[in-house]
Amino acid sequence: MKLNELKPNARKKPTRKGQGNAAGKGTFAGRGCKGQNSRAGGGVRKGFEGGQTPLIQRMPKRRGFKNPNRVTVQVLNLSTLDTAYKAGETVDFKSLLDKRLIAKENQGVKILGDGELTKKLKIAEEIQMSQSAKKAIESSQKK
Repeated sequence: MKLNELKPNARKKPTRKGQGNAAGKGTFAGRGCKGQNSRAGGGVRKGFEGGQTPLIQRMPKRRGFKNPNRVTVQVLNLSTLDTAYKAGETVDFKSLLDKRLIAKENQGVKILGDGELTKKLKIAEEIQMSQSAKKAIESSQKK
């Protein structure tokens, strides 16, 4: 036998079941004798275990809900800004990242009013502030 003498096997036609007794594959047509699976339209749904509690129902349930639209915000206090920045500097995402006061650039930043601000700082518009922080920043600007 050589490689050039190889050829594929002749295709065997599949036997057609249930074409009557004369065809030789009639009567039960490969479905067994009686029962649910022998009938037309018979059979059971996926995951059915013969009346035993199915695996999906036996598994422990994990409660709760994860909101896909949740907005996470990185929090800073006034006291942190007071120690990290000099008078007249601008507080924005880039400077916060450079000073390692925030970890991620793509999350929001909110300044809370804990502590005192003794310096005049310029705060970018994209940074959120609590009401108390806003009052403290405005009062430091007036000084």
